[in-house]
Amino acid sequence: MKTVNKLFAASIEVKKSKFHSFLVPFSSFEETLNDLKKRHPKANHHVTAFRYLNEHNQIVEGSSDDGEPRGSSGRPTLKVLQGHDLINVGIITVRYFGGILLGVGGLVKAYSDAANEVIKRAELIEYKQVFEYDFSVAYDKTREIEYILKKLDVYVVDRGFGSEGIEYKIRDDIEKIKKIKEIL
Repeated sequence: MKTVNKLFAASIEVKKSKFHSFLVPFSSFEETLNDLKKRHPKANHHVTAFRYLNEHNQIVEGSSDDGEPRGSSGRPTLKVLQGHDLINVGIITVRYFGGILLGVGGLVKAYSDAANEVIKRAELIEYKQVFEYDFSVAYDKTREIEYILKKLDVYVVDRGFGSEGIEYKIRDDIEKIKKIKEIL
């Protein structure tokens, strides 16, 4: 499976209608959708599709046609995500109507093409399952642990001061967590 770690954008035009597609990490999907609705208030549609893994490692999927004929836009966009085996991502396609009706078949093709175009431009990265790990270290070992966390590029969720030392909560792939455990 593949994913992305930042926003990517692409645009296509079909019979004077403009389709602006945005591929985003799922963690920023809602925020990006709200931002695009504010930045494109005159757009006719904000079609969405997403796929992510929940806490039970199950794939959750969804889509919205946002006023387009049922099944003509959100579902085809979701099928593109499935076809590229993307996870923890969402696509938002902003459509400006050009005055020419495309029909359901034309909409399916246009939204699929827009989704494929943004994926083609994206820098896809290999998906790695992420885990959380809590640990604490004595105050005199803090500098060493901070250096190691930075060197391994480990995501630190939280740091807290405990009675015995610093308490950490990290989130990263299993290989990095194993390295931290070895060091401790």
